[in-house]
Amino acid sequence: MHKEFETERLLIKPTLEQDAELIYQLMNTPKFIQYVGDRGIDTIAEAQKYIQRIMLPQLNALGYSSYTITTKIDGVKIGTCGLYNRDGLDGIDIGFGLLPGNEGLGYAYEATHRVLKAAFEEFEIKELKAITSKENFSSQKLLGKLGLKKIGVTKLPNDNKELLLYTIEK
Repeated sequence: MHKEFETERLLIKPTLEQDAELIYQLMNTPKFIQYVGDRGIDTIAEAQKYIQRIMLPQLNALGYSSYTITTKIDGVKIGTCGLYNRDGLDGIDIGFGLLPGNEGLGYAYEATHRVLKAAFEEFEIKELKAITSKENFSSQKLLGKLGLKKIGVTKLPNDNKELLLYTIEK
């Protein structure tokens, strides 16, 4: 059984195949495409395959991966946050993304703060990394609020875009 988390306002559960519609919507938002990149997820079925191919193997191997964020008050899926074993990054990456209309309400901080706590206390990860584009000021602000420190820049494989690199240790 994989771990689930909650906060005052949110349920945070591993992203599974039944979350394919959320993944499809999230990966096709203008901000996701601009700041993270176009993953080529053009249908809900492709999102389901992405979950099967990318998210579930990591969840099963490491016990953590992407988490779907759902509001307690109305049960609406509003985004994801997670701990990612990302190619080209030395260490585990903490990341987040919300559907439009859910930003600026503290949800990203609330969910990501809980997952960060789980990373250190429950998954016994000693250090987390985070990457974000130089133009994504809201992400940079949130990473700072979470206690991550900017340590430089990096590039991921097959991508020439320079990204800001952050870290936090237990």
